[in-house]
Amino acid sequence: MGSSRRLILASGSRARREMLAAAGLMFEVVPADVDEGAIRDRMRTDTPAIDAGEVAGGLARAKALEVARRRPEARVIGADQVLVLGDRLFEKPGDLAAARAQLLDLRGQTHELVSAVALAEGNEVVWSTLTRAQMTMRPFSEDFLDGYLARAGDRVTESVGAYHLEGLGLQLFDRIDGDYFTILGLPMLPLLAELRVRGVIAA
Repeated sequence: MGSSRRLILASGSRARREMLAAAGLMFEVVPADVDEGAIRDRMRTDTPAIDAGEVAGGLARAKALEVARRRPEARVIGADQVLVLGDRLFEKPGDLAAARAQLLDLRGQTHELVSAVALAEGNEVVWSTLTRAQMTMRPFSEDFLDGYLARAGDRVTESVGAYHLEGLGLQLFDRIDGDYFTILGLPMLPLLAELRVRGVIAA
C-alpha cells in the first residue's frame, strides 16, 4: 500500500493546487461532490457553539472521504478553511458586492483563519490536522476598498476572506500572526511531514 497509492487533491482550489505543485508533489485533482453549506449548517445546528476548527475539520474530512469512496485505490487530500470573527463564520462571497460588504465588516478588526487538512483512504480518514492564523485588517478607506476590488476583480470571490495575501490583498492588513500556508488555505508543513511518514515523498 504505502507510497504506491495515487495521490488526489479533493479540491478545485487554484491556490491549493499551486501549493502542492510548487512543493513538487505528483497528484490528480478530483473536486469533492459535497454540499458544503448543508454540512456546515448541520454541524452548527447539532452543536450551536461549535468551534470553527471543528467546522473546518469536518468539511475537510467530508471532502476527502467523498472522493476516497469513489477512488478507493488512492490517498485523498481534503481541505477546508473557515474565517471567524467573534461568533460569525464567513463563507466565500458570491459576488463583488458581497465581497465589499464582507471586507467592510472585517475592516479594522482581527479575525481568525482556520485551515484544516485530512487524508482519506477508502472509507477511512487516516490523518487530519488544523492550523490557525490571526489577521488584523487596517482601517482602510472606502475609496481604497473600491480601488482594491476594481483591480483584484472577481478572483476575490475565490477566497473566504475576499483577499489573496500573495497579491493586492496584502495591502488590507496591519498585522498577521500565523503560517503563510494556513492563510492560503492548506497546512502544508504538517501535510508534507505526514506524507514523508507514509512514504509518499522522500524523508
